[in-house]
Amino acid sequence: MTERTIASACPGAVVAEWDSSEARHPHWGPWRTVMSGYSTDPELRFRGSSGGAITALAIHALRTGQVDRVVHVLPDPSNPTGNRVVCSSDESEIAAGAGSRYAASSPLGDIDAILSDGGSIAFIGKPCDVSALKLLGLSDPRVGRHVTIMLSFFCAGVPNARAAANILAAMGLATEDVTKFRYRGEGWPGRAVAETRTGGIAHMSYARSWGEFLSPHVQFRCKICPDAVGGSADIACADAWYGNAQGYPDLEEHDGRSLILTRSERGERFLEDAVGKGVLETAPLEIGEIDKMQPSQAMRKQLVRARSAALALSGRSTPCAEGLMIDDAAGHAPFWLQLRNFLGTLRRVLWTRQ
Repeated sequence: MTERTIASACPGAVVAEWDSSEARHPHWGPWRTVMSGYSTDPELRFRGSSGGAITALAIHALRTGQVDRVVHVLPDPSNPTGNRVVCSSDESEIAAGAGSRYAASSPLGDIDAILSDGGSIAFIGKPCDVSALKLLGLSDPRVGRHVTIMLSFFCAGVPNARAAANILAAMGLATEDVTKFRYRGEGWPGRAVAETRTGGIAHMSYARSWGEFLSPHVQFRCKICPDAVGGSADIACADAWYGNAQGYPDLEEHDGRSLILTRSERGERFLEDAVGKGVLETAPLEIGEIDKMQPSQAMRKQLVRARSAALALSGRSTPCAEGLMIDDAAGHAPFWLQLRNFLGTLRRVLWTRQ
């Protein structure tokens, strides 16, 4: 028996499918296997934001003929802190996309033309992008025919464009002088690095770039997302952070390590094939360990119900999260924290801006 959940989310929708006998976790969604791992290619492991798992899987799909091309994001050469969506059939171009890009992107912007071209596709996108593609597949059979594998990641939200501009300003750089910008990668977690027209290089730690500049500018719609962990994807990856003595992720530099969850039968088969061919080095992981690796994501899921309740009370639209276990997740958050988020969201929508 198969159960399907369709929930409207921002900007797309959440579509998760699983066998009723499969496991689901209130924080982490449907899952079949959970592993930590990294690319066995040292360069990919270094260039990726964590262990290079998504990039390695995409290249494996192309190299083995399972797909003809990969839809993914690259830096925009005309706007170095921004993104552009490409459809690549070249391994080097896929590798060039390794590393997180904390800026807006629209991987589905040209999806009609991409599907019309036929062939087989691997799709890499934010959880909401994958959800929207799944939803499109309910009415457009080309999705099922041509999209062979869907890969996603745990998304902490998309900051607005001011965030990157503020990083450059803190580096002492003018936006118009920057020719290249990397948010993360080349190490784990890696640094934000900007290169200028005159050959200058400036950098900032991930702890500072994310903590001081990017995170405070995450868009409101991301704060009420009921599925930021790629629940609709065949495979979802994330940082498999080590915890420090205080129980928070250790953001000192380490050799990269990815968290890898398979969420569908085809995702499980695809991962097994990649591991069997030596593309990834993996180790099994207990599902409960993810709470220690991704405490912020766990907390975000726990607070979706409180934030959505504030929206509903103020007469605003709310994400439909049926089947996404937000009530179960909320049960793990203390009442005072839920109340604070409820009141904070209510104040935001009534007296400030969303």
